[in-house]
Amino acid sequence: MKITAIETVPYSIPYTKPLKFASGSVHTAEHVLVRVHTDEGLTGVADAPPRPFTYGETQASVIGVIEKVFAPQLLGVDAWARERVHGLLHRTVGNPAAKSAIDMALWDIVGQALGQPVGRLLGGYTDRMRVSHMLGFDAPRRMADEAERMRDTYGITVFKVKVGRHPVRDDLDVCRAVREVLGAEAELYVDGNRGWTPSEAAAALRELDTLGITLAEELCPADDVLGRRRLVRDCPVPFVADESATTPAEVTRSLLDGAATAISIKTARTGFTQSQRVLFQCEGMGAEVVMGNQIDGQLGTVCTLAFGAAHAASSRRAGELSNYLDMSDDLLTEPLRISGGTLAVPTLPGLGVAVDEDKLGRYRQDQ
Repeated sequence: MKITAIETVPYSIPYTKPLKFASGSVHTAEHVLVRVHTDEGLTGVADAPPRPFTYGETQASVIGVIEKVFAPQLLGVDAWARERVHGLLHRTVGNPAAKSAIDMALWDIVGQALGQPVGRLLGGYTDRMRVSHMLGFDAPRRMADEAERMRDTYGITVFKVKVGRHPVRDDLDVCRAVREVLGAEAELYVDGNRGWTPSEAAAALRELDTLGITLAEELCPADDVLGRRRLVRDCPVPFVADESATTPAEVTRSLLDGAATAISIKTARTGFTQSQRVLFQCEGMGAEVVMGNQIDGQLGTVCTLAFGAAHAASSRRAGELSNYLDMSDDLLTEPLRISGGTLAVPTLPGLGVAVDEDKLGRYRQDQ
């Protein structure tokens, strides 16, 4: 089964509520739908969410590298030869979202060809995951109200609170307000997107520890080498590397150098193939993982869900699977439904979802 074409479709869907955080904000899902076509009539699909303020990719760069670099190398290659594809893609540096979308689309094809869900091919550990909801910057009362609404509507009891603002007290007030509204039974953890200095983060952690947070993610830049190492050493909870550890080599360095004790895995930047490499490294080194969110739509969420539920280590913690709820619309024919704080893995072959062509036509930007 040979690859015959790789299609890129830029599209734009506004968010009903922008997500704001220390390294930027997202008001519109300006993504690229990637389709890999084969000579046997099977087509795999995945989403590429560019994040220029984190990884340097844009819609234009994703389309450009796929059309001008990756597609010419991959046309005629066996769709089953994922390791060969991986080798060809990684001769080019960077471009994580573009590479990951191609990788996941190929897994979608293989699942369809075998009549099996991707999650089963990856490991098949469980059929659902607990959901964590990400709370972006806002006033304490509004962030607490959003958390309460997510709990009451969807049964979500795990929340990732974005921090990293100045003054630091603003974020501490938010965490306290969310804890007061949700009570002791809710799980809270924080993500600073590198917004604080090591000393600011250390002072904040002393107060956050009294609120019972369970994880601390990227509170300060990894480039603050000694300060970060000191912060991680003294951190009372697992310290998660996210955007500072985007490849297996970076993960190894972060863990061995004392820059992190846990890792965020995002299929939107490491696909399924690289994500398994990262996961197995973490298992071997005794580091926890959490399934992160690239501010995904429903298609990206399905990929995170399929991978996270496929493995014991990646399903232990709640996955960040709900921020598509802030989008004004989406592309799937059958919307995802969170119930009882969990999301079930689609059971149809491949990724198990289909794109609504009418909606894609409405939101695509190349026609």
